[in-house]
Amino acid sequence: MNPTKQIVSGLARRQRAEKRFRLYGLTAVVLGMAFLLLLFGSIVANGYKAFTQTYIELPIYFDPAVIDPSGERDHQTLFSADYWKLVKTAMYQKFPQVSGRKERRELARMVSEGSAYELRDQVLENLRLIGTTQHVWLAADDDIDMLMKGYIDRNLPEDERRLNDRVIGYVDSMREADAIERRFNTTFFAAGDSREPEQAGILGALMGSFLALIVTLLLSFPIGVAAAVYLEEFAPRNRFIDLIEININNLAAVPSIIFGLLGLAIFINWFGMPRSTPVVGGLVLGLMTLPTIIIASRVSIQSVPPSIKEAALGVGASRMQAMFHHVLPIATPGMLTGTIIGMARALGETAPLLMIGMVAFIVDPPGGFTEPATALPVQIFLWSDSPERGFTERTSAAILVLLAFLIAMNAAAVYLREKVTKRF
Repeated sequence: MNPTKQIVSGLARRQRAEKRFRLYGLTAVVLGMAFLLLLFGSIVANGYKAFTQTYIELPIYFDPAVIDPSGERDHQTLFSADYWKLVKTAMYQKFPQVSGRKERRELARMVSEGSAYELRDQVLENLRLIGTTQHVWLAADDDIDMLMKGYIDRNLPEDERRLNDRVIGYVDSMREADAIERRFNTTFFAAGDSREPEQAGILGALMGSFLALIVTLLLSFPIGVAAAVYLEEFAPRNRFIDLIEININNLAAVPSIIFGLLGLAIFINWFGMPRSTPVVGGLVLGLMTLPTIIIASRVSIQSVPPSIKEAALGVGASRMQAMFHHVLPIATPGMLTGTIIGMARALGETAPLLMIGMVAFIVDPPGGFTEPATALPVQIFLWSDSPERGFTERTSAAILVLLAFLIAMNAAAVYLREKVTKRF
């Protein structure tokens, strides 16, 4: 065969192989983006409606005979009054034609049972409401909310849907009177967990995650940076140090639930620390994040040009001065980036927190590091296991909030790296 033709044939074959490889790579990228968009699209489609909530307007008469029969304005009497009776009375007056016991019970259930606590809080905040009639917007029951959002098909037979024709008629009547509408769901961001979907919020979970991350940062960042500096600059080269470095790399790949078992055995069973608290969760997440920060910090120190340290040593600086005055300031952006990425991973962890009891039903947001709390990923886990349709959309909405925090933390890492990095 002619050598020239052989060369041309070989070049053509390699070029075709290169084009195929590029096509395979482009196909992989497109498929990856398609699956990612499908995932995010599914989450957004299921969760965006949770940011609105259906409310019903009722003329509430704050009856003194129900709220404060004695007229003494005693706090305990006001606190324990039957405010749900006020809601039922207002609903009965709105639909005076409803007379049967079953029909009245259906009518009252259109309003969330948590509305009684809202009326109680209003009275305790302003005692002058007693004896007056106020038009109050109260949260509707989750079934009514699902109907308003289109999740309940009106065209199905009556025995195949959660709301019968009579209740749907009540809803249509209130819509014609502009007494029912969807509003921004402030409860979702301002309340803790609840057994009623329309009253459930993520504030308690957000506070628990925030407090746990503070403990995680205070534990993992200084220890991780100090360990990286020592191993990279001051540690002797021997088998013991080699063993430590191997174990650090191995710990970075250990499943997170193992750290949960470690926290359960040491912090709770041995040290006797309280279960389901941000301080224990932060300690467990700190141990899990520590290897990541150590590895990222060592890589950042190694990326500093050796001439920087050599120049400092050449003008008489000690090894510690060269490290802390010259090397660390340049390596700081990489360390901060690794720390933020490690914290973002800790924010999304669920398994270790389940092992230390942060799966408890917590209504009130924690007020400190030692109070019972849950975390946002655990809250998502709990809601995903609930059968109510209202919790399904709140699960997706909470995932969106969690993803927003993760994206913000990763964006902050990129910004810090670009902002603080020194160019040579």
